[in-house]
Amino acid sequence: MTGTQSPGQAESGLDRIRAAAKRDRTLRLNNLMHHLDVELLRRAYQALNRKAARGVDGLSWEEYGQELDARLHDLHRRIHEGRYRPQPVRRVWIPKADGRQRPLGVTSVEDKLVQQALVFLLNPIYETDFKGFSYGFRPGRSQHHALDALHVALTQRKVSWILDTDISTFFDSVDHGWLMKFVAHRVADRRVLRLIEQTLSAGVAEEGQWHPTRSGTPQGGVLSPLLANIYLHYSLDL
Repeated sequence: MTGTQSPGQAESGLDRIRAAAKRDRTLRLNNLMHHLDVELLRRAYQALNRKAARGVDGLSWEEYGQELDARLHDLHRRIHEGRYRPQPVRRVWIPKADGRQRPLGVTSVEDKLVQQALVFLLNPIYETDFKGFSYGFRPGRSQHHALDALHVALTQRKVSWILDTDISTFFDSVDHGWLMKFVAHRVADRRVLRLIEQTLSAGVAEEGQWHPTRSGTPQGGVLSPLLANIYLHYSLDL
C-alpha cells in the first residue's frame, strides 16, 4: 500500500526535519505531511497509554488494535484526503487538593494516535528551539532535572531570592489565535496547521452535550503539552 515506510525510513525522515530546523532557526518547514505516513501512525499507536480511559468512541487501546492495519490505512487515507475529523473530547472532573475540581479531557483512541503522530513530527523542530531552562513535558527531561539545575544554581552561585509562580488555569485559557501564530513561525505546511486547528476546535462532550472549544487545550490531550510549551516559548521564555 502507498504511504508505508520502514521504521528506519520514518526515523531518517524525522532526522532530516531535525537537521533542517537546527541548521536554520528561522526556517519555516513545509512539506511535512508526507512524513505522516502509516508507519508513523503505527508508532504513535504503540506509544499510547494502553490503560487510558475510553473516549467518546468507547474503544480501548486493545480493541482499536484488533483491526489495526485496516484502521491505520483508512485513517491515513482520510488524513491525506482531508476527510479526517477529530471527535469531541470527553470531559471528566478530577478533585484537587484544595477542594476544587480540575477538568480532564479523555480523547478517543484514533484522535490520540493522530496527536501522538503530530508530536513525533513536531518534536524534532521545537526541541532545537526550546530553551535549556525549559523542563516540563519534554523528552528526556522531568521535574527532577529542573530540581537538579536549581540545586546547582543555589549552591554554586550567589542567589538572593527565588520566585515561585503559577499560571492560573493555563491549559483552559490558551488563546487559539495566538497559539496558531506561534506554531506558524516554524510550520508552513497548511495541512499540518489544519490538523492542529481541528484538534483544538473538536469540542467537548459532557453529559451527552457537545460544547465548542474557543480557547484552551484539553488537559490530558496527547498534543496539549507540546502546544503549551510552544505557546510559553514565544510568550514567556524568549
